[in-house]
Amino acid sequence: MIVYNTLTRRKEELVTVHPGEVRMYSCGPTVYSRAHMGNMRAYIFMDTLRRVIKFNGYKLLGVMNITDVGHLTSDADDGDDKMEKAAKKTGKSPWEIAEHFTKLFFEDTDKLNIERPEIVAKATDHIADMLEFVEALVEKGYGYETSDGIYFDISKFPSYGKLSGNTRLSDNIAGARVDVNDEKRNPADFALWKKAPKEHIMQWDSPWGRSYPGWHIECSTMSRKYLGDTFDIHTGGVDHIPIHHENEIAQSEALLGHPAVHYWMHVEFMQVDGRKMSKSLGNTYTLDQLEERGYSPMDFRYFCLNTHYRKKLNFTFEGMDGAKTAYSRLLALVGACKHAESGTTDPEIIRQFDKAFLDAVSDDLNIPLGLGELWTLLKNPPSRDIYDAAMRADKVLALSLDKCDEKKDDDVPADIRDIAERRFAARKAKNWAESDALRAELAEKGWTALDSKDGYSLKKN
Repeated sequence: MIVYNTLTRRKEELVTVHPGEVRMYSCGPTVYSRAHMGNMRAYIFMDTLRRVIKFNGYKLLGVMNITDVGHLTSDADDGDDKMEKAAKKTGKSPWEIAEHFTKLFFEDTDKLNIERPEIVAKATDHIADMLEFVEALVEKGYGYETSDGIYFDISKFPSYGKLSGNTRLSDNIAGARVDVNDEKRNPADFALWKKAPKEHIMQWDSPWGRSYPGWHIECSTMSRKYLGDTFDIHTGGVDHIPIHHENEIAQSEALLGHPAVHYWMHVEFMQVDGRKMSKSLGNTYTLDQLEERGYSPMDFRYFCLNTHYRKKLNFTFEGMDGAKTAYSRLLALVGACKHAESGTTDPEIIRQFDKAFLDAVSDDLNIPLGLGELWTLLKNPPSRDIYDAAMRADKVLALSLDKCDEKKDDDVPADIRDIAERRFAARKAKNWAESDALRAELAEKGWTALDSKDGYSLKKN
């Protein structure tokens, strides 16, 4: 199995610490709001990696954190705690906020066939472990106290910046001038522990008074607790590279005296209509909002799997329409094979597919190529042998291909389909008046036509 290692900037063969077993840590959600589709791409990547690892015969021990304290509104340790801010906005306690959005997160991941890692670790359940980690860093001379917390001194860690390749930080550390009002020794020093003002809801006892952990320390602490001093893979989004994961490396290696992680793997951003996805731009969508527009969770998973995880994925509703159509056709082809006879496909064709699919997904998760191999296989006359091969592939794809012959809840009545077809014909003929009239007729009957480049889909209002 080959993976791309962000740390070395090249593909490498996966060689595990414990033979036959992969130990993996994945950065999980900060549960202050509903996860959007950009977040979900990261967890589909995590899930796909898990599935490919097991497809290759490895045992897997995976850990994912739930951040319910310590993640400030700026990843660079500035602003309010995201949980605290959400609590003030809603009038609920941070624990109520965390419980609510954790529940919604797992409801969404279940719909997307995202497996839960073997261990799901909440930050607030590991305060004592994190405090012990920070105290050890202070004792080793890496941590120092200011009026608002305990900070990591990056000047004591010469290789800071090696993950992101941002050597500018390292070059500037020695001669950096610290502003007279800034108690940090270096501008890039990050918080290990934050002292809590009296009004702060989430706080615990520590040698430095009532306080709470920084965001970065939780991942270093919990990965070590459950996976050991050295483990195989750490995953996350590319947005984690320059700060969160850089800081994880610094504090873990400072404590241990050696690297904690062998392979760092990161999924690229999802954009919307070629622009950055952000709440301020109003272009983030949640899974339930996609469902309201007539897309199933599997339509979205299929959409994500068609682009390699290390490439930016541009979300458009035209793209979702295409994914919906393609996924529906894929189900139909697999369904035709499900009820066909066995033994009618040349065994060599099946053998070649199995090998080509395994080779594709094992080469740094080339899922688009693996999907292409499946489409090629389905060009053969239907047979139960092809269905069985598709089921083996679906252990990685997780597209619920076994449900290929289930009746869909959103079956369109014949009269509605007739109106939609007449409207489609009017649009092709550029008879816009007729098209608009038929759209209005659909709306009166409770349906909306969603146009795409190659056709349309229907959504019940």
